[in-house]
Amino acid sequence: MAVEKLFKDEATEEKGERARMASFVGAMAIADLVKTTLGPKGMDKILQSTGRGHSVTVTNDGATILKSLHIDNPAAKVLIDISKVQDDEVGDGTTSVVVLAGELLREAEKLVGSKIHPMTIISGFRMASECARSALLDRVKDNKDDAEKFRSDLMRIAKTTLSSKILSQDKEHFAKLAVDAVMRLKGSTNLESIQIIKKAGGSLKDSFLDEGFILDKKIGLGQPKRIENANILVANTAMDTDKVKIYGARVRVDSMAKVAQIEGAEKEKMREKVQKIIGHGINCFVNRQLIYNFPEELFADAGILAIEHADFEGIERLGLVTGGEIASTFDNPESVKLGHCKLIEEIMIGEDKLIHFSGVEMGQACTIVLRGASFHVLDEAERSLHDALCVLSQTVNDSRVLLGGGWPEMVMAKAVDELARKTPGKKSHAIEAFSRALIAIPTTIADNAGLDSAELVAQLRAEHHKEDSNAGIDVITGSVGDMSELGISEAFKVKQAVLLSATEAAEMILRVDEIITCAPRRREDRM
Repeated sequence: MAVEKLFKDEATEEKGERARMASFVGAMAIADLVKTTLGPKGMDKILQSTGRGHSVTVTNDGATILKSLHIDNPAAKVLIDISKVQDDEVGDGTTSVVVLAGELLREAEKLVGSKIHPMTIISGFRMASECARSALLDRVKDNKDDAEKFRSDLMRIAKTTLSSKILSQDKEHFAKLAVDAVMRLKGSTNLESIQIIKKAGGSLKDSFLDEGFILDKKIGLGQPKRIENANILVANTAMDTDKVKIYGARVRVDSMAKVAQIEGAEKEKMREKVQKIIGHGINCFVNRQLIYNFPEELFADAGILAIEHADFEGIERLGLVTGGEIASTFDNPESVKLGHCKLIEEIMIGEDKLIHFSGVEMGQACTIVLRGASFHVLDEAERSLHDALCVLSQTVNDSRVLLGGGWPEMVMAKAVDELARKTPGKKSHAIEAFSRALIAIPTTIADNAGLDSAELVAQLRAEHHKEDSNAGIDVITGSVGDMSELGISEAFKVKQAVLLSATEAAEMILRVDEIITCAPRRREDRM
């Protein structure tokens, strides 16, 4: 006896072939969407929101594109997640990971069509990804002990990462900025202490790295414009209590003189608070909230530089950089940790005045000031630079380096192909399919550059059959080139993350045999 209907009206289910079809198609569509942004000749996408303001983003970064899409297909969501994780984890390779997962599913679809069970395909993929990873491990270079070589490795990695982004024209300049900034971190992966300030105007070439900290604020009136050997108190406290808030209080008085008395008392309270703050022996006071005219005047009389409304990120970073802690009570000065720096002065960037702290405690901190023609350019430049900084800071920790330009994929594909020949049974088909999916990355790089990908990939494969070949795709000349001479390098950590995440995501989507879509439970009308 068949059950007529199991689910309520709004729920739908798709079984077996149709479910698998839906997930394959969704995942491949997402992969094709970002495919054109891969590689040094990849194109950008414009993302326009239909909400208020119609904000426009122009970007080449896979994770940013996918993050902004609202998608119905469940398999596509899995791919968006892996690209997001790749972005958080290592910063680069967000497009490659989606393209690879999409290709794996495209190959898997053919295998499922020729009656191979998904579990067989999955175990084949597992073997293949292990084999590919060990093939990469055999060919990594590690120059951690030689500082000169290691720095040139970092420069190469930065240039490779930036060459697919908007900064590719000035990649020498920006690679140097990024490497200098990361080298100052001395091995920590915390990018908080590298601050990026965007100022429209000038061109991208005018961007520079500043040793020290720049706060995007103006110095108040009548206050010292330059302070040497500053002691800084970083605070988050209300400095606006010297006026009676008309709307917030209800006070009954019988004459105006009494109001004046109340105001006087409030002023006294404020004066006491300011005296307490001055008692810390400081000459610079940075507050997150606003500072009214009266306390500002008191600070100016005491020769103290008071900065108000320093945004929260700015103030946390300032605390981090100058070695101070954020204080909110001032009763016992000995327990408050002050920040120190050698010099505070006002500088001009373009049209704007900013406050510059130099000679800060934490020598690791620095500020990168980006200049550019428009805000869209600046946003994209910041994303590109952030990718480069992430990759570099990961590489400083895990200093293994590979060549780039489709070389790692060819090395992996060769090893995986050999494994397929040795493996008996149906698994070998899946392993072979894995190697075809890997080759899709160099193919896409060549396609995006408008080259004949079939010809180039065939040449590459022939080159890689010689021992220890360094061949990869040189998109500039449009031929097969030697990657170590061209100085195209990638971080091992990025490649490993791409390989493992893509395999796992493909595996997860392959396991699906039923999709149940369910409407949320409605609230009953309580009438």
